[in-house]
Amino acid sequence: MSLSRFTPQLTHYGQSYDQDYVLWLDTTAALLRQGHFAAIDLENLLEELESMGRSEKRALESNLVVVLQHLLKYQYQPDKRTKSWLLSIAEHRRRLRNDLEASPSLKRYLNSVFEKCYRDACKQASIETDLSLTVFPEASPFTPDETLNEDFLLSGS
Repeated sequence: MSLSRFTPQLTHYGQSYDQDYVLWLDTTAALLRQGHFAAIDLENLLEELESMGRSEKRALESNLVVVLQHLLKYQYQPDKRTKSWLLSIAEHRRRLRNDLEASPSLKRYLNSVFEKCYRDACKQASIETDLSLTVFPEASPFTPDETLNEDFLLSGS
């Protein structure tokens, strides 16, 4: 991508972040590729990079809560097991696996938020099942590895 395509916009490059995000991304990429580092809108670039990391972490937490919630329902309400629970567990495990393959450093983050996500999953499972929150153990009965294991708890079903 040629920088000359963006030359007219460079005088307003800092403003284009708020006015035309795609133009800002294209311009930033072109500037980086061509080594024009002094012209880069560093403040917004740093903000975007940090936001990307937060977004990845939020997605990981969300998927982890869903897996844990459905594992709890699956384990504590065996008479109400449904294919949709199995599908949800499989889908959110797949998302977690893909995220961890793309960003292996997220594994440390997963481990650090695992118990918090478990508590959130307990609350959601309690609401959805009408089971008392006290039915579920205070600490997760599942390890992070078991939670991610596509065969754990579901084998033989």
